[in-house]
Amino acid sequence: MDFLEELTWRGLLQDTSDPQLFSKLTPEDSFYIGFDPTAPSLQVGNLVQILVAIHLTKKLKLKPILLFGGATGMIGDPGGRSAERNLLPLDQVAKNVELQTEQAKQIWKQAGCDVEPQFTNNLDWVEGMSMLSFLRDVGKHFTVNYMLQKESVKTRLSGDGISYTEFSYMLLQANDFDYLYNAKNCKLQFGGSDQWGNITAGLELIRRRSQGEAFGFSVPLITNADGKKFGKTAGNAVWLDPELTSPYTFHQFWLNTPDTEVVKLLKIFTFSTPDEVSGFEALVKTAPQKREAQRHLADILCTLVHGRSATNDATMAANVLFGGSIEGLTLDQIEEIFAEAPNTIVAESELQSLTVLDLLARTVATSKGEARRLVQAGGIYIDNVRCEDASIEVTSTSLVGNGFLVLRSGKKKYHLVKVA
Repeated sequence: MDFLEELTWRGLLQDTSDPQLFSKLTPEDSFYIGFDPTAPSLQVGNLVQILVAIHLTKKLKLKPILLFGGATGMIGDPGGRSAERNLLPLDQVAKNVELQTEQAKQIWKQAGCDVEPQFTNNLDWVEGMSMLSFLRDVGKHFTVNYMLQKESVKTRLSGDGISYTEFSYMLLQANDFDYLYNAKNCKLQFGGSDQWGNITAGLELIRRRSQGEAFGFSVPLITNADGKKFGKTAGNAVWLDPELTSPYTFHQFWLNTPDTEVVKLLKIFTFSTPDEVSGFEALVKTAPQKREAQRHLADILCTLVHGRSATNDATMAANVLFGGSIEGLTLDQIEEIFAEAPNTIVAESELQSLTVLDLLARTVATSKGEARRLVQAGGIYIDNVRCEDASIEVTSTSLVGNGFLVLRSGKKKYHLVKVA
């Protein structure tokens, strides 16, 4: 299949300025994708755009430009929002640009793409532009009527309204495209479908101001089975920064993908071929309990974002839930794995006189009698090792050395004990 067909098969194509655009580009041409640094980290929605950029670079041999909006990030894109953004302090925008750029560099490197992108910041060419220059050189080429027809503007006008600051955002983005067209031979811009109005504004400015031809396409916004924006969990984004979303949580996010969604996500978020995806699709139907497709998706993406070592740690941590060894895990890792499990804090001074039987009666059992029966039935595990004798002292377990102890009653009833 050609590139247009592949993007369509992967579910990565929504709008195009020209159905033949990919045949009109050559390896001498550049393309760009922009990121607004309104947060200190990229998230999984941004990851889609980076992956599309890698496809363009590897398969069409186009020159990649990754733009981080040190200028536009001071305003914020009105698209997809019902109310005005809070303006970030200038130093915070600059810091976000730095952090997001480093994330993108790491992902690009781990994807094994030989061609290095140009990492740019639109503050470099916007900062020196005067208001008069902006109005004469950019604003002159757009009518208010044209701008009012854009979906991002119409949506806001039907609600709380839109300030002139955010209204001007599409002109700033259009200017970015025109600048890169002239300075970097950039002939193509793509972005999420909520960016289509801004992309076409750039095409219009290039046509009017530079008397040139450029192209654009948009990628559908990825949603989950409920139609909600993909990458949101319990009201929080799934971030690519390990300090905001740990590698374990990131890995678990993909591992928990429903069977009905996993094939779609394999197409979008991996470089798997149609034959490989068909193989995983067959496994979903014939052996869904093995979750092979989900494991492949989780491993690929965790390695892409965080590296192989982080994926190995996340896999080891996940295995704990199925009786795997706890040895080598830190208290922070254990607390993350068993975040939903009840926990009990034991004072260090209590340890010398505390037996396992006493501890069980305070945690997973209602009494010492029930605790004793559970142990005799072989249903109690300490750090995922079956407990044979409830009369032993707690100090003889791993609690003293590790600062924690994981109790398990039956197959899935966990309780975390920590030393204060």
